[in-house]
Amino acid sequence: MKIHADLTQPAIVDSATLDWVPSPMAGVERRMLERDGEEVARATSLVRYAPGSAFSAHKHDMGEEFLVLDGVFSDESGDFPKGMYVRNPPGSSHVPSSEPGAVILVKLRQMQPDDDAFVRVNTLDPSGWQAGRPGESILPLFIRPEEEVVMLDWERGARLAPQTFPGGAEYFVVEGSFEDESGRHDQGTWIRLPAGTRQEITTTQGARVWRKTGHLAF
Repeated sequence: MKIHADLTQPAIVDSATLDWVPSPMAGVERRMLERDGEEVARATSLVRYAPGSAFSAHKHDMGEEFLVLDGVFSDESGDFPKGMYVRNPPGSSHVPSSEPGAVILVKLRQMQPDDDAFVRVNTLDPSGWQAGRPGESILPLFIRPEEEVVMLDWERGARLAPQTFPGGAEYFVVEGSFEDESGRHDQGTWIRLPAGTRQEITTTQGARVWRKTGHLAF
């Protein structure tokens, strides 16, 4: 299966327009944003857990990262409510479940083999946020030489200085909306910009976005 699998091409998906597709486990459904492979695949998806649902034990040979968008996601390492960002490195395993139900943005098989960091960051905790460009606040989530993951808050009416991304960029709009050269991106939109893209952002109503950069370099 190939969905937006060519990483040299831009991709924009309004996730609200996608159907929820059943997974192999009852009560767990997916909206597929990008995918290269079958059940074991390089993938970016929204995954929805019905209340009381669980997924069988499995190992992430090339790692997993996710952001909890709603509800509470759980595994043996704890309970992760809305706003939690989690990285489980290559070789890790778990048994995920959700008692009240949950929706997560999840990326699979997209880590470097030597990445051994377990990361847990509460993005709703205001203490870690820093000033960025005028009109912007930044919460660092994970940084290594070839990859940076952050949450960004953009103030209402902000016009941000242009940026060029030598290693590409990827966004998910958590709240609000923003505009760039390709149009308006509302809550729930996923965007992938290939290496070398220049982008200028404005936002009339303000936005909170998850962004990853550097990982699409070739």
